[in-house]
Amino acid sequence: MINLIEILIKLKELGYDNISQDKWWWPNSGTFEVLVGAILTQNTKWENVQKSLNNLKQNNTLSLEKFSNIDIELLQHLITPSGFYKQKSRYLKDISTNILKDYKSFEEFKESATRDWLLNQRGIGQESADAILNYACYKEAFVVDAYTNRLLKAFDYEFESYNELQDWMIENIYTNYIQIYPTLNRANAYARIHGLIVEYVKINSKGKAVDVGELKIY
Repeated sequence: MINLIEILIKLKELGYDNISQDKWWWPNSGTFEVLVGAILTQNTKWENVQKSLNNLKQNNTLSLEKFSNIDIELLQHLITPSGFYKQKSRYLKDISTNILKDYKSFEEFKESATRDWLLNQRGIGQESADAILNYACYKEAFVVDAYTNRLLKAFDYEFESYNELQDWMIENIYTNYIQIYPTLNRANAYARIHGLIVEYVKINSKGKAVDVGELKIY
């Protein structure tokens, strides 16, 4: 059975590492925009999230301080393309207010945020929490998702829970990531590896199959 590192090296060789312009893969990493995107992307396509983010930018409201004070109906209108806009607007307002209350600024949040704190916020599950920690805060949090499950299932790896899959990925990558990204720190490597997987499976889901080892993943 091909091992995880061999799969990831192959995906990098095939060019799936060169799709994003951001060195952490997620667009505008290290900013408040990532936190917003991590909530908006729940149960929708990234293309819809981009429409919402563009609306927020055009309205000059994409900042922590403005989100905590924005009129809820205006926020709902701006994020409508992402779906579930009433629910998501409340999640965004609440977490923005709580960040200011507990951390005072987004920069302090980036420095001191914890997974437990995030999981105690309404609308933040494990995947969203890890995405925020890694892509917004540059911390060692590995994101796993449906794309990860789909890739590994093609190689007969199956997992029963988010935690089981995440633990297995970290166990395999923790010291071996330097075979893929010898110049990056572990947190950055985690981000890029997740990006490799997502970009491959997204393209593959449109009907384009690429050889990885002896298998094609559909």
